[in-house]
Amino acid sequence: MCVLFDANVEICGVKRIFLSLCLHILVVITANAQLQALCLPASATCRVLPRFSEMEMDMLRAGLVNVKAYLPDAILDIRYATDSNFVGVNVYGAYNKCYLQKDVAIKLQKADSILKRFYPGWKMVLYDCARPVSAQQILWDSLDVPIEEKGKYLSNPQNKSVHNFGAAVDLNLADANGRYLDMGTDFDYFGQEAYPFMEKHYFHTGLFGQKQMENRRLLRQIMTLAGFRGVPHEWWHFNSCSREEARENYTIVE
Repeated sequence: MCVLFDANVEICGVKRIFLSLCLHILVVITANAQLQALCLPASATCRVLPRFSEMEMDMLRAGLVNVKAYLPDAILDIRYATDSNFVGVNVYGAYNKCYLQKDVAIKLQKADSILKRFYPGWKMVLYDCARPVSAQQILWDSLDVPIEEKGKYLSNPQNKSVHNFGAAVDLNLADANGRYLDMGTDFDYFGQEAYPFMEKHYFHTGLFGQKQMENRRLLRQIMTLAGFRGVPHEWWHFNSCSREEARENYTIVE
C-alpha cells in the first residue's frame, strides 16, 4: 500500500507516517488503519492528497466552505486572483476559489435554484466571495478616489467588511451560452452608473436600455428571494447579513 503527498513523492510500506493537515496540525497515524482508508489496492493507482494555498487554509480555519460544492456549474471569475481588476495586479496569489460561510453558501444555492427555475441552463458568475483583511487593506490602499468617497466602494479594513467574514458575494449572471448579462457597467466600476438607486436616471437619459434594467432587476430579485441584501453603490455586491451580525456569528479571515 502507498499514499501520494504530491505528484513526485511516494511513501510506501511504512507503519507510521506524519500527515500535515490543512490546519497545520501534525498528526501521527498508523499505516494499517489510515493508509487503507487513503489508498486503493496495491495494484491500483494511489489517491493524491489535496494541496491548499495559504489563503485557502485561512478560509478553512475560519470554518468556510468551497462554494463549488454547492454550485458546481458556477463560473469562477475571481477578479482579484488576476490582473483584471482596478489594482491591476493579482492580489490573491495562488488562491482562485470562492469560499463562504456554510449558511451563506446554502443561501446562494437557493438563489441559483430560483434562477434555474425560470432560466434553465443559466449560471452564476462569481467575482469575489470571502476576502481576507490583508487583501482588503491592499484594495483600500490602491483605490484611487478621494478619501471621502472610498467608503462607497470598500469598507475600511479597520472596520472590517462583510466579505472578511465570508458573508458577502460579488456576482453577475450568465445565460445558457455562457454570456455574461449586460449590467451597464463592469464589476468594480467606481461611478454613479454602478449605483442601483441611479438606474432610473440613466434609463431616462438613454445611457441604460431596457435590457440592462431588466438584468439588474433579475439579479436583485433572485438574491433578495434567497435572503441577501444589496448595497447602494454596487449592483454586484450582496450581503447575507449586517457587519454587526457577522461579527457576532462568524470568524474573521485575517
